[in-house]
Amino acid sequence: MLAIGEPVRAVAARVVVLVTSDKALQHRLQEGLVQLRWAVRAANGGAEAMSMIEVEQPEAMIVDGWLPDLEVGEFAQYLEHHYPAMDLLRVDGTASTGKARSPRRNELLHVIRLAQEFAPEERLQMADSVPLTAPALFREEVPANLRVMRTPGVALPELVGETAAMLELARMIRLVAPRTATVLIEGETGTGKEVVAKALHRLSSRAGKPFVVLNCAAIPESLLEAELFGHTRGAFTGAVTSRTGRIEAAHGGTLFLDEIGEMPLALQAKMLRFLECGELQKVGENESVRVDVRVIAATHQELERRAEEKTFRLDLYHRLAVFPLGVPALRERMEDLPLLVHFFLEQMGRDAPRKGISDAAMAKLAEYNWPGNVRELMHVLERGAILAEDRAVIREDDVRLRVGRRRG
Repeated sequence: MLAIGEPVRAVAARVVVLVTSDKALQHRLQEGLVQLRWAVRAANGGAEAMSMIEVEQPEAMIVDGWLPDLEVGEFAQYLEHHYPAMDLLRVDGTASTGKARSPRRNELLHVIRLAQEFAPEERLQMADSVPLTAPALFREEVPANLRVMRTPGVALPELVGETAAMLELARMIRLVAPRTATVLIEGETGTGKEVVAKALHRLSSRAGKPFVVLNCAAIPESLLEAELFGHTRGAFTGAVTSRTGRIEAAHGGTLFLDEIGEMPLALQAKMLRFLECGELQKVGENESVRVDVRVIAATHQELERRAEEKTFRLDLYHRLAVFPLGVPALRERMEDLPLLVHFFLEQMGRDAPRKGISDAAMAKLAEYNWPGNVRELMHVLERGAILAEDRAVIREDDVRLRVGRRRG
């Protein structure tokens, strides 16, 4: 019993970290935990949660069945090894680490169960099928010749493919996305370089800010500088109003420069200055403007070789290629072909009757060399679906490919 005038000592709040990118679930869990006097810290992904642990020293952690930036099984193993006393639970209430069941764990399980009652059925089913301690596999109901195994949390949603090359690409994206480093995406035309850029943006702290795209090959050289840096009224013939450039429009977010190899040498110098100091000068303007932008560039050309040939600035190449990412050609990952076919047919089935594909047609696709990569595959399937007319299956003769492009 306290003596009169004795100060009341504040009880240190028990800290729990919620790790989920699902804002609705996060809100439901947080409401229940706060009522039970837990101090709640929310993390959108595994990397953010790991950075909180040393500072917050949580007693418990609740983890979603899917994280956007880390593989769930690896994340759990790391926590089990380094923080064995911390209670680690997933959204379906399964305990992974921590001591024997305690009152605090009972509280957490109670809150999780209440949150589950309002969760969509699909989320509950997925939570039940994906254990925290290892990446699980599940099947989708697809035609036999397209049936594949998926590994949630290893690949990224944007990247369709589960070959070693694609999983390594996903791992590299997760590593560099939270940082500010400039990324150069290299790959043949049609491999999906913009898809990689969007994944980098989504997994970064800039995800809620603009993602601005500029294709350097699609704009005339005479207009590219004004398009990139903006211009003032009267800066050149036809400039009847001032205009914000793509760089400034991406303030706080990400600027994706596609086909950077097509940028004129004179403009490359100005781009290099912006990358080094973060300031831009509009065409026709004397004052500089400071802009906070992360730059991601892409090219199908060998920029290092072009730099040796003096057709691309070597200093700009090194500034862009702080973290290079290579996107494999389709012919280098043909094991992903059934998964890609299924993905594109599923996409086309949203706006038209869903098509299947015959074994003979699939075999024909597998024999092709795919010079246009994933983009060409998408167009071939779209054309095949049209040629199939009212038939539910794309046949071999519906698949029209370039002559002389068989795989050797």
